[in-house]
Amino acid sequence: MYLDVGGETLVRAKDILGVFDLDTTTVKKATRDYLKDAEQTGFSKTVSYDLPKSFLVVAKQNDRFVYISPLGTNTIYKRLKVRPAE
Repeated sequence: MYLDVGGETLVRAKDILGVFDLDTTTVKKATRDYLKDAEQTGFSKTVSYDLPKSFLVVAKQNDRFVYISPLGTNTIYKRLKVRPAE
C-alpha cells in the first residue's frame, strides 16, 4: 500500500518508521539537528511549497529518508488507518 504524503509524492506505508509534528518536535535541539543533517546530506525532501506541518522518517534500502509534508499528523494517520493492511 502506498500513502500520498502531499505534492503527489507516494511512500510505501510499510517503510514508514515514524510520523512527527513539526511544531511540537522541533522544540528540541536534537530534532532540529537531525532535520538539518538530513537536509545537508541529501536525505530529505520537501514534497510541497505549502506550509510544512509534519515530517515522515522512511526506511529506503537500508537508508533513512525524511519527507517534509504539508499534511498534519492526524491526516496522515487517518489515511493509513482507512487502507487495509498489506
